[in-house]
Amino acid sequence: MNNRLGFSLAAVALSVSVGLQANQTTTADDTIVVVGSRTPTKISDIPGSVWVIDRAGIEQQLETGADLKTMLGKLVPGLDLAPQGRTNYGQNLRGRSVQVLIDGISLNNSRGLSRQFDSIDPFNVERIEVISGASSLYGGGATGGIINIITKKGSSDGVVMTTQLGASSSFNGSDDLSKRIKHSISDGNEDVKAYLGLAYEENGRFYDGNGDEIFPDITQTDLQDNRTVDILGSVDIKLSDEQSLELGAQIYRSNYTGDRGLYFPNIDAVPVGSLADAEIRDGFRSDRSPATDREMLNLQYHHGDLLGQDFYLQAFHRNEESSFSAFPRPRILPSEGRYAIEFGTSKQNTQLSGMKALFDTHISNSTHITYGLDFDHEKFDADQMFFDQATTDATGGLVQNESRTEPRYPSYEVEGLSAFIQADWALNDYWKLAAGLRQQNMDVTVQDFDKFSYDPVGQRDSVLIPGGSNDYDASLFNASIMYNAGSHQSWFRFSQGFELPDPAKYYGKSPDVNVNDNPLSAVETDQAEFGWRFSGDSWQAQSSIYYSWSDKAVSNDSNLNVVVVDNKTRDYGFEGALTKFFDKGFETGATVHWVRSEEEDDSGDWLKRDVRYASLSSATAFLGWTNYYYTARLQANHAFDAEDASDREIDGYTTLDLALSAETSAGKFSFGITNLLDKQYSTVWGQRATAFYSPAYGPEYLFNFQGRGRTYTVNWTTTY
Repeated sequence: MNNRLGFSLAAVALSVSVGLQANQTTTADDTIVVVGSRTPTKISDIPGSVWVIDRAGIEQQLETGADLKTMLGKLVPGLDLAPQGRTNYGQNLRGRSVQVLIDGISLNNSRGLSRQFDSIDPFNVERIEVISGASSLYGGGATGGIINIITKKGSSDGVVMTTQLGASSSFNGSDDLSKRIKHSISDGNEDVKAYLGLAYEENGRFYDGNGDEIFPDITQTDLQDNRTVDILGSVDIKLSDEQSLELGAQIYRSNYTGDRGLYFPNIDAVPVGSLADAEIRDGFRSDRSPATDREMLNLQYHHGDLLGQDFYLQAFHRNEESSFSAFPRPRILPSEGRYAIEFGTSKQNTQLSGMKALFDTHISNSTHITYGLDFDHEKFDADQMFFDQATTDATGGLVQNESRTEPRYPSYEVEGLSAFIQADWALNDYWKLAAGLRQQNMDVTVQDFDKFSYDPVGQRDSVLIPGGSNDYDASLFNASIMYNAGSHQSWFRFSQGFELPDPAKYYGKSPDVNVNDNPLSAVETDQAEFGWRFSGDSWQAQSSIYYSWSDKAVSNDSNLNVVVVDNKTRDYGFEGALTKFFDKGFETGATVHWVRSEEEDDSGDWLKRDVRYASLSSATAFLGWTNYYYTARLQANHAFDAEDASDREIDGYTTLDLALSAETSAGKFSFGITNLLDKQYSTVWGQRATAFYSPAYGPEYLFNFQGRGRTYTVNWTTTY
């Protein structure tokens, strides 16, 4: 048993999930993973769709210049294609929200910030593991599935160092060069292993398929002119034959560092300032720029024979600050006889601490039980910085000097305590039953909040929104039956998950929605799934048909506040992956995800769900070749069109990627091209943002974030 597995998920080596590596020598029968019951289990015993991207697969995608969320969107069936900015808003799994973890630590916040993948450099990642579908074992946010990012660990073979240099460019201008340098060192023996990795990346400007500079995403921010530093370390200590201890720490900084910004020539127009005709110019300067800053600590302890059982204990702490772009809003200035445009930007802070304790025991050869407790405590606060009106007017919004800072959302704390038990019974050599229960209790405490606004004569006013406390319980159940015929398995599974509506955006809108009179409740998701998996010598496959439903829906009102409505929602679809291996190192494969998202109206009719929330169907296909020293991969990615009941549409698109690499005595050299045909398109997030923000907050072009055009990437990596 691997003592370092702790609470990590693992997933199938299904040809390194979606066919990332030829000549697969490990079968699903002998692959040990930690999934389902949160303990080491053979993949052939898991009644669910699971995927893994190993280090070789990660490196192959990095050769094309893909970032973490882009890579996952192209490789994991059921996961939406990536938005391409800093946010991963709307990148759902099976049409529902996904819980993202690093080494078992959740990156999800009750606030609902969608920056889970702006969290770690892929250089420090050993593998990525995914389980599709609602999970009753991992707490809130896992209504669509779980993605666990497993970091690199130390070597037991003495000192090993890896250095990587790389660059990307579209060759559209001198400012579109992105460059990176990364280095790691690991050392150790059988008793102590240590790893330290440092990854530095600096992006330039991005250009679309027409060769035009892409407008920055002023809603959720993007990664243009962005500098990322990721420092990750771990020490793994063997305390005895039965005991081990792992200590891990990470410092992550992802910050805007450029001087390019939007210039609004008519921002000071009378009587109403205008956001039309903006252009990108040099000279941008702000007292608060987009950033994601995070520190994490992780301790994992394992005892292989405590009271005759395997025992795992994990303690963790995560501190995170998220800053946004300045966003324009109208403000009345009676003394000047006009409606001005004032800029403000928020910074939102989260602290998450917790512990997990788990026992794993075999009652008999046919019966196995896992049970434990999870505890976590989350604190949140946020403020809004506004900028001097005269300066922004004079500079068209390019220079933003602080004028005042106000509370942005109510501060709150969420404390959760959960107990769970999972059991499985082998009926015979072929059939297995499994069932589990999670009892979740969460206490929500919200502070009093002064909500500021401006009256018709331009005077600032405030209204007190009282705080309070409430708690809620959620009982989550799962059950499955699986038939295992050796090379293939089939299963039927029912599972439940839940999400907590965003307390900050739910309670901070009006005194009429106060904590005591409007308690939050868990929005539960039920899911039924029928799946099949095959692992053979020349081809491998996995597919699932699923149906998910809830009695409530979380959406946004016209002011973008969170509301919970009693309308039922459902997502149903098919996900699948197929990989075929040929002689002489050739392979080909495809993935597909067809999904339909619907919401029930007041008359009981099922309608296509709002495109701001509904997932898009997608498909990928690839052709690859390798002879161990040289590799080549051509990959196509397609997002299908989507339309809702109000005839709003999201236009799909198709892109091609190419990756080539060569192993030499001087290291590994790779060359990649993303968007090979230089396709001009609007990202899914850009089209969703237009639906969210236009015309209420500005013209459509201001929010329609464009996809990046043809981009070339070169990398050199050596290990010594």
